[in-house]
Amino acid sequence: MIVRTLNDLIGTERDVDWGNGNSRRFLIERDNMNFSLTDTVCKAGSRSLLEYKNHMEACYCIAGEGEIQDTETGAVYPIKPGSMYALDKHDKHYLVAKDELRLVCVFQPALTGHESHKLSQDGSSSY
Repeated sequence: MIVRTLNDLIGTERDVDWGNGNSRRFLIERDNMNFSLTDTVCKAGSRSLLEYKNHMEACYCIAGEGEIQDTETGAVYPIKPGSMYALDKHDKHYLVAKDELRLVCVFQPALTGHESHKLSQDGSSSY
């Protein structure tokens, strides 16, 4: 059985600065669960161009407000507590945090634990 608290992760190697916030990684590859579970914080006012080529991701918003912008279709989806979005086609998207946004995220396959976005000045990412 694996039991961890958020306080167990903050300030450790599992607390990863991903570019526009922090990803606190409860489960990673070495935990042998075949998926990752993170508590992700996005900085207020940030706009991040993201694309996951090696992972599927689902996110559930527990605090804050923002939006997801689909770069292919131009569709914009509001994100607020109780909203979920899933990137089922490795969708390239902008994640916009109107205020501090907090998401519970699941990645499959599991993150190794050290991945982070390399955001450029325009907010684009190479992950």
